[in-house]
Amino acid sequence: MIEETAAAAEETAAAKVARNADARSKPTMHVKVYSPFKVYYDEDSYSISAVNATGPFDILPHHHNFMSLLGACELIVRPVSGPQPEQHIKISGGLMYVKADKITVFLDV
Repeated sequence: MIEETAAAAEETAAAKVARNADARSKPTMHVKVYSPFKVYYDEDSYSISAVNATGPFDILPHHHNFMSLLGACELIVRPVSGPQPEQHIKISGGLMYVKADKITVFLDV
């Protein structure tokens, strides 16, 4: 019985290590969302979703250089770490600039 419990604990620990290794191997990008007086988000992330005049879109790591005016929407950022799988930021509009895995969203411009 003790051997079974130890084996189960080892298996659980091995699964956690494998998940963490998988998370570290995924490509990431740095996302910063801010207005003139407040920083809403400034961390590494797996993706960001937003809406522009042509509709909803996603930015993933290794995206080509990109610039877009954003409409009123809810930005959805999927952080690398943290207690929540997604962070939602409601915006009335802004400007998104993407270059070399660095995404900057300027609000209230």
